[in-house]
Amino acid sequence: MTDPLLETRALSKSFGALAAARDINFRLERGARHALIGPNGAGKTTFINLLTGVFLPTQGKVLLEGRDITTMQQSARVKLGIARTFQINRLFRGLSVLDNVYMAVAERLGAGAQMMKPAGMRNDVVEEAMRLLDVLKLSDYAGHRVSELPYGRQRLVELAIALGLEPQVLLLDEPAAGVPSTESHIILDAVAALPKQIGVLIIDHDMDLVFRFAERITVLVGGAIFAEGTPKEIGADQRVRDVYLGKAHHG
Repeated sequence: MTDPLLETRALSKSFGALAAARDINFRLERGARHALIGPNGAGKTTFINLLTGVFLPTQGKVLLEGRDITTMQQSARVKLGIARTFQINRLFRGLSVLDNVYMAVAERLGAGAQMMKPAGMRNDVVEEAMRLLDVLKLSDYAGHRVSELPYGRQRLVELAIALGLEPQVLLLDEPAAGVPSTESHIILDAVAALPKQIGVLIIDHDMDLVFRFAERITVLVGGAIFAEGTPKEIGADQRVRDVYLGKAHHG
């Protein structure tokens, strides 16, 4: 068996007496479309924070393409190809859509410092940023301030920024959170059309989105893996229905 793209081994995190992650053994394969679900307080965000370096584990390992990155800082993990979007977007709302995406591409290409100089925007970086905006159907909004956009399209800007980092691994934390139902299809279509070579892990409570998107689902309960399988297997698992799916579908 080849090394997975991203792997954790016996990954655990405690905050005093609280075990937020317990002995998690997880694999994200290359090109995977994987979902992480579970009730509130299951440890999903803690797990993502361990993958991205926000938290360091109490014990266990995080491996990227077989390389131990357990103690690496967030910035180093980004450079190795781990990108993340957040449940609440973190955009520069007073800047244009193009400026926001430009900064991500410029950082990856080592051109960030040039933005501080007169006429400092590089044509190649602008072209790459515009390509990403075109892919996500945002090119018509390139010159608009982020604050002027409907919230659903702001979430797409955040996705464009993540893709501007050319990730191998993309972690999507509730990408449709706060998006009106009339705009949620924009997010769904964008997620479904992500480049096939990227391993994607999505966290969401929207089961319609999860079952449309995922080829494999991991259920987290109490900081530990409770079940894992295909959407069909998870949907048919009575234990999962009892602890989560029933509640998710009925509030």
